Amino acid sequence: MAVHPSARIHPSAIVEDGAEIAEGCEIGPFVVIGPHVSLGAGCIVKSHAVVTGRTRLGPGCTVFSFACVGEVPQDLKYRGEDTALIVGARCRIREGATLNIGTEGGGGLTRVGDDCLFMTGAHVGHDAQVGDRVILANQAALAGHCVIGDDVIVGGLSGVHQFVRVGKGAIIGAVTMVTHDVIPHALVQGPRGEVDGLNLVGLKRRGVPREEIAALRAAYQDLASGDGALLERAARILTAASTPHVREMAEFILGQSDRSFLRPK
Repeated sequence: MAVHPSARIHPSAIVEDGAEIAEGCEIGPFVVIGPHVSLGAGCIVKSHAVVTGRTRLGPGCTVFSFACVGEVPQDLKYRGEDTALIVGARCRIREGATLNIGTEGGGGLTRVGDDCLFMTGAHVGHDAQVGDRVILANQAALAGHCVIGDDVIVGGLSGVHQFVRVGKGAIIGAVTMVTHDVIPHALVQGPRGEVDGLNLVGLKRRGVPREEIAALRAAYQDLASGDGALLERAARILTAASTPHVREMAEFILGQSDRSFLRPK
């Protein structure tokens, strides 16, 4: 066990031999830290939380009470193989949230980016790849193998089907089931998720210039009502793309996917 002298560990916490606890960490009462866990500088693990498995938390993360980070996958094929969970810097994992390690069949790694917020009861399944600044609201769940782009927001009580990709900047409304890929910057809502336009509020909040938003809206309309199949429309848009956001949307559609797409209205 490597515990930095500046770390503060409550006497009732269990930090197993082999764990690495960096400078400035705080570990509260009745916390359990497994033997293969690495906590970056300044991490806080609050009372009754569990961090286990081959898990690495980046600097400045906070794990709130009763969260369970790094437990084995909810996959009946898992047989105890040596897999991992890597969480970036400054993530906040709220009460009762769960993040699982990967599986051998899915690449062996669940990865989460920087500055994410997982609210109460949120779930990140095995082998998921989650970008930076992602927010999962209360009780939202990502199934195994999902790929979630930067700046995505998933509303409360919503679920994302396994192997689904959600493009950068998309927003998924509350109580929504997403079963197909979501194009970047899309607005998805409804019990069986439907693309209902662009996430214009999110684009404006991130400071995207007005002319780029206009170009993105025009590209969206071409996807929704242009001639030919969706992939043909995306190929034409990519050829004529004048802004990074439009190019990003077209490349996402033309990229490798295990699912079909939610079609723009």
